[in-house]
Amino acid sequence: MMRSLLLGAALVALGSMLAGPALAADKVKIVAAENFYGDLATQIGGDHVDVTSILSNPDDDPHLFESSPSTAKALSSAEIVVYNGADYDPWMDKLLSASTNPDRKTIVAADLTGHKSGDNPHLWYDPKTLPAVAAALADELGKRDGANAQAYKTNLARFDASFAALTKQAEALKAKYKGTPVTATEPVFGYMAEALGFKMLNYDFQVAIMNDTEPSPSQVAGFEKSLKDGSAKILFYNSQVSDETTRHLLQLARDSKVTVVGVTETEPAGKSIQTWFGGQLKEVGSALDGLTQ
Repeated sequence: MMRSLLLGAALVALGSMLAGPALAADKVKIVAAENFYGDLATQIGGDHVDVTSILSNPDDDPHLFESSPSTAKALSSAEIVVYNGADYDPWMDKLLSASTNPDRKTIVAADLTGHKSGDNPHLWYDPKTLPAVAAALADELGKRDGANAQAYKTNLARFDASFAALTKQAEALKAKYKGTPVTATEPVFGYMAEALGFKMLNYDFQVAIMNDTEPSPSQVAGFEKSLKDGSAKILFYNSQVSDETTRHLLQLARDSKVTVVGVTETEPAGKSIQTWFGGQLKEVGSALDGLTQ
């Protein structure tokens, strides 16, 4: 009798030990190429997902990324993979082809929004992109984890409401400052600038810099002129990239009393999509308000 009781207790204890890892394993594994997509996956999935973001250091230049064994390992066990597409993260296609998994779902922002190779790849600044990716995530999570489908729908509604507030903030700026001429060292903020109704100057120069090619002398001269004569009211620059050309244009802008606004390609540490975008929109609004005073 005593032996049976001890055996029963041992089995219960063993069951308890196994229950912990089993519960942890129930979380849906998601890998995001960029950390803002990872943040989005966390906001939609909540406690029911385990999210890994590959590009997550705001101090690193995303264009200099090199894959590692840990990246390949994370992708090999991922159930859902989210990435940008439109040639922004071409290394993802190579990594995924090297680690086939028929049960893995890939969510590509460019495919959801109709963007293609050759378009400005900084899609997350297009106000349509993140809501589209959020909806795709909620749908896929609901299919894989039906028991928590309602939670994913609730989280999606919460995200959509918070993002709608950002859209309203952008629309207020557009109503006030539509047509304002601005420029940028790279087209990182391009879609948001378009949503704000700004007139973007020197776009050919920006594309050349983005593609690591030398801008033509006429493009350089046109850019410098837009700063010196004040036709550009704001200079947006990628604060994650520091090179001689960028430093020269930043100094020229400051010497010419042109407002400089830094934007980033990855979500800054300690911020969410909402606080990141909201902070940048607030900075832009403050800069333009200062010009009219």
